[in-house]
Amino acid sequence: MFERYEGGEQAVVVHVFFSQDKDTDNLSEFESLVTSAGVVPVQIVTGSRKAPHPKYFVGEGKAEEIAEAVQASGADVVLFNHALSPAQERNLERLCQCRVIDRTGVILDIFAQRARTHEGKLQVELAQLRHLSTRLVRGWTHLERQKGGIGLRGPGETQLETDRRLLRDKIRQILNRLSRVEKQREQGRQARNKADIPTVSLVGYTNAGKSSLFNRMTAAEVYAADQLFATLDPTLRRIDVNDVGTVVLADTVGFIRHLPHDLVAAFKATLQETRQATLLLHIVDAADSRIDENIAAVDSVLEEIEAHEIPVLLVMNKIDMLDSFTPRIDRNEDNLPVRVWLSAQTGEGIPLLLQALTERLSGEIAHYELRLPPEAGRLRSRFYQLQAIEKEWIEEDGKVGIEVRMPIVDWHRLCKQEQDLFDYVV
Repeated sequence: MFERYEGGEQAVVVHVFFSQDKDTDNLSEFESLVTSAGVVPVQIVTGSRKAPHPKYFVGEGKAEEIAEAVQASGADVVLFNHALSPAQERNLERLCQCRVIDRTGVILDIFAQRARTHEGKLQVELAQLRHLSTRLVRGWTHLERQKGGIGLRGPGETQLETDRRLLRDKIRQILNRLSRVEKQREQGRQARNKADIPTVSLVGYTNAGKSSLFNRMTAAEVYAADQLFATLDPTLRRIDVNDVGTVVLADTVGFIRHLPHDLVAAFKATLQETRQATLLLHIVDAADSRIDENIAAVDSVLEEIEAHEIPVLLVMNKIDMLDSFTPRIDRNEDNLPVRVWLSAQTGEGIPLLLQALTERLSGEIAHYELRLPPEAGRLRSRFYQLQAIEKEWIEEDGKVGIEVRMPIVDWHRLCKQEQDLFDYVV
């Protein structure tokens, strides 16, 4: 019923500047989005307006220009770098005699291509159905509406009403299935919380290098490419951090300016990993000319998903693309790391990031000397399991002397489990 554009199709791309400063970077980003969707932009039509036109979004003259560009180039689709109302889409389609898709539709299409897991596909389908529910009338303009008179009375429900009802039912089903997925994720998070395992979530603008960094830190093989929204499904891996122990690292979907609200709502279960994280690693493309705008766009989405109060460590990635730039850690007035400069591609600065993670996650470190009698071999074995023994020696009376260093949370947990632990502390 709803035709989607296919890879390899040709498109006329439309962008309208609403301010005197012509933001060509925004247009370049949309071209990257179009290419990521597998569509070839054959012509770009730009214009300037103070406000969108209610009928065509662009002015009537510009709309005619777009229609002529479609005829001249033989394009299959017109892609707008803006959110269009259903009426504007229909009016433009009548004029151009081809499909017209807005920015939200393009992003949804990319997401549909990238989804790999069952959960990811459900989330994309939910976002698509919510987006299409406002555009249902377009699919049935060729059908007759209900009419009165003998032989023309309908069954009491038009085809359009039937479809709206079916859509509502389908959306309800997907929401129920997603809520089950969310419960499963919640159980996993509760188990990690019970074990005091911190979660570090990678967030950032799309194509900032999150998956490359994730692969570098975990030796995972998550798909990473120089394209927008290469990652869609969240991936979790465990890593060991000095003085902290096991940490769960979560790679998440990238954010973008004007991210459709339906998408944020649909990906609530995925973004839950971000909302429940102990620390956020905000990955920033240090070589991008729009650093501040990209950071602001990510902060905006974090606020929308209520994750803006979680501690953040900025990771300035891609320093290999800057002239003679060396890795470093920037600190605040309390000497805490707030920014790490590195390259996920070359691996430069990764040790500094791990050092910063240790400082941000470890909190207080327990440092003790103990004298263990021969019968306390099980306790000594526990310290070895926790990789906490710094030094070990044998005393003259046959006791084993050990120097331990471990996160305070691990020490307190061990104290609860081993009631006589403090008897051995020197």
